[in-house]
Amino acid sequence: MLLEFKCSNHKSIKEEVHFSMIAGSDNTSKEFLKEFNNLRVLRSAIIYGANGSGKSNFISALSFMRDLVSNSINHQPGQGVFQARHKLSGEEIPSNYSIQFVKNDIRYAYGFSVKQNLIQDEYLYYFPRGRQVKIFERDGMEIIPGDRYKNIFDVSISILKENRLFLSCAANYSNVKEIEEAFMFFNTDMVVYNPEINNWTEYSIELMQNNDAIKKVFVNILQALGTGAKDVKVKLEKIKIADLQKELQLPDTLKNLLGAQEGNRIEAKIVYDQFEVDLMTEESAGVRRLFQMICPIIDILNKGKILICDELEASLHEAVIFQIVQLFQQYQKDKFAQLVFSTHDTSLLDTDLFRRDQVWFTQLNSERATDLYSLVEIRNVRKSENLEKGYVSGKYGAIPMLNKIFFQELEEGISG
Repeated sequence: MLLEFKCSNHKSIKEEVHFSMIAGSDNTSKEFLKEFNNLRVLRSAIIYGANGSGKSNFISALSFMRDLVSNSINHQPGQGVFQARHKLSGEEIPSNYSIQFVKNDIRYAYGFSVKQNLIQDEYLYYFPRGRQVKIFERDGMEIIPGDRYKNIFDVSISILKENRLFLSCAANYSNVKEIEEAFMFFNTDMVVYNPEINNWTEYSIELMQNNDAIKKVFVNILQALGTGAKDVKVKLEKIKIADLQKELQLPDTLKNLLGAQEGNRIEAKIVYDQFEVDLMTEESAGVRRLFQMICPIIDILNKGKILICDELEASLHEAVIFQIVQLFQQYQKDKFAQLVFSTHDTSLLDTDLFRRDQVWFTQLNSERATDLYSLVEIRNVRKSENLEKGYVSGKYGAIPMLNKIFFQELEEGISG
């Protein structure tokens, strides 16, 4: 589970912002919480803000941290670490990222900073029996192991470079359980979905092909939405790309280059009463998006992962989003899944769906830098308040006020 995340100097985020999934003292909707030691952890969080205020950049910072942990072991000599500094931050200002999370009932704290496209410092602690224990600290290229880990990281240190995170190196070149657990949190437990980048169609087909229960749930959802769909036919098979020479009209020279390389051939059809529709070429964008999203979400819930999504509502009906949020809020199996997403859909601002400490806002300050704050930080917000009305009226800030000016000017331009 994700507990908190902090970052600074990342795109529109200049000064440090602090995001938390730890619940406040409010005792409403306690069913949305999970007890962990002396903490109460939220199952979901929603982020609102005007276009360009930094919602996507906040999601990007989480994604950047995850990807760098997973992939920096592959960085080659001379390859810099991508650093997306704020426009008003000089090259000497580091970009900082830190996170606290729980893996297999143990809390971890991890962080690093990037300066001039190189790793400046890094640390990893964990908290067995609630007490902080150092696994390692890093200063430049110097690694200081904790007392329990002396001489264990020698091989990992030997392959460390200024453009590689030590966590990434140690996960691949040591046999330390705590290192592996922390690495796997980033590599498998954090799932970041961007509708403009990710396409989970193949993921969904594989899940349906291997799990009839997931396929049944998806068909039931299609029927509940009134699509008229009766069934889904899916097929995923491995095939040598060179064997597709005739199908793809590959020249012999390219076939020889491909050799024995394999790829996946996928088929998906939605079955209606009197005909079938090819998913990729004939179905609506809404059904295609449902196909991409629903099965992976079921998998994420069943495995207790964290789904982080930018603009979850893209191509999905608001009723579907409402049901997805409720699934995360009310899922009571042993696994604890979480949902963090940005949206423009104000209909989700409902106290029956979200506690006040689950609602977050982004807003640009005078330096065009992102401020991130929770609804609980705003005074005089009643527990029974109409949150949608309060947000749209500008009571909480973060409202796209520029859009109102834009539409006023547009109306004047049309009438003029």
